[in-house]
Amino acid sequence: MGIDLGTANTLVYVSGKGIVLQEPSVVAIDQERRGVPLAVGEDAKKMLGRTPGNVVALRPLRDGVIADFDTAELMLKHFITRVNEGKKILALPRIVIGIPSGVTGVEKRAVMDAAFRAGAREVCVIDEPVAAAIGAGLPVAEPTGNMIIDIGGGTTEVAVLSLQGTVLSESVRVAGDELSEAIIQYMKKVHNLVIGERTAEEIKIEVGSAYPTDYDDEGSMDVRGLHLLSGLPRTVSVKAPEIRESMSEPLSVIVEAVKRTLERTPPELAADIIDRGIMLAGGGALLKGLDTLISHETGIVTHVAADPLSCVVLGTGRVLENSKQLERVFSASSRSM
Repeated sequence: MGIDLGTANTLVYVSGKGIVLQEPSVVAIDQERRGVPLAVGEDAKKMLGRTPGNVVALRPLRDGVIADFDTAELMLKHFITRVNEGKKILALPRIVIGIPSGVTGVEKRAVMDAAFRAGAREVCVIDEPVAAAIGAGLPVAEPTGNMIIDIGGGTTEVAVLSLQGTVLSESVRVAGDELSEAIIQYMKKVHNLVIGERTAEEIKIEVGSAYPTDYDDEGSMDVRGLHLLSGLPRTVSVKAPEIRESMSEPLSVIVEAVKRTLERTPPELAADIIDRGIMLAGGGALLKGLDTLISHETGIVTHVAADPLSCVVLGTGRVLENSKQLERVFSASSRSM
């Protein structure tokens, strides 16, 4: 079983079946019955910001790592049980989990412990950029330079890969969540409108863009929220260029991380990257015009993976199915029961 345990979404891959589960990483818990989740995944996401006092909807992962261990364990256990569907074959599965390359040893152990307590027999961890590159179809086993940018919910991973290994990598804790937060702050500052995470994400998907184009700049959207001055609900119309402007700061942090990685890349690998281009993966890659922005800033052609959301989990699945050929991609830590 391969798992992409993401800040925003969790995806599960089962050998021979492919991707069997794709759900938001959200858990709703009744405060009076802490050990039993009220809802997990899509059902819990609908409750974000809409729960009564005794119910709390949480995201157990922040910035790509576990922030609430007990809730993360509950979520993993729920997803593994759902995938099993009462079958004994996967009762104690071997699990490969993608984790951000910049995590500490303690954060890595927390992920592995949560997987064991959720019912795993053996746990292997793989760096997310490596998994994303394999899932995107890059030839990571060859002695050529491949550059991948994996923009998730909590972290952006920039890595240069060759011969099944990471030559250089940089992990910045600025990604989809920070883009949404920038929109929330902009709406509060400019329009005096308080909006929630879900609304900010809808704005980002609907009219958000990273690079100006005539077509995208015509878009606008009606946003509903709470007006700060009157304290009453209000609807405000926002245009695409102002949303792009609101996200410029976190986007510049991502672009700078890419430039820093390119500056440190050995010349032979840099030549390969110029020939092959840069690959974008992760949910953040779906932001309109992001590939154009990175191409413009670096002068290197940037491609978006065919299915950017699934790259990491597809990579963990391919590693599971070809573990002999790809054994060197595993992180040093792996444990079994």
